[in-house]
Amino acid sequence: MVYGVEDKPPEQVRGRPFVKGRSGNPGGRRFGSRNKATMAALELLTDEAEALTRKAVEVALAGDPTAMRLCLERILPRDRAVKFALPPIKSAADIARAMEAVTAALADGQITPAEGQAIAKVITTFVQAIEASEFDRRLQLIETDQTPLPPEKLAGWPHANLTT
Repeated sequence: MVYGVEDKPPEQVRGRPFVKGRSGNPGGRRFGSRNKATMAALELLTDEAEALTRKAVEVALAGDPTAMRLCLERILPRDRAVKFALPPIKSAADIARAMEAVTAALADGQITPAEGQAIAKVITTFVQAIEASEFDRRLQLIETDQTPLPPEKLAGWPHANLTT
């Protein structure tokens, strides 16, 4: 320190205290961890859950549309079990019959359009799995049957003299 001149204390870094691309906690917050406000609210509501539920039902029964919607959303299932005849799917060739069954069930009113769409997605995924399995099976057959061709069969091929 020079006489009469004071050194300035280092200024606090504002804005970006860490090097770009690296935070103070590179691992980040633990998965599933909750903040303190959420934990406090859960603690307060834990003992009151039954009373709050009872009050919501009473308000809904009194005719409040928001409370009615809240209660019905909790009571009614989002999805329902669907029963109709779906032919077995053993290969990609069977998809047309399966989709025909879904379309017929939709036309008869056995399933809703949303349910038909969900079932069609399941069928498509199933067929993709079958195709991938079939591709893998064929690839393994080709790989096990990799015997080198005799020279007389290779005569005339442009790269017959190359060895692997």
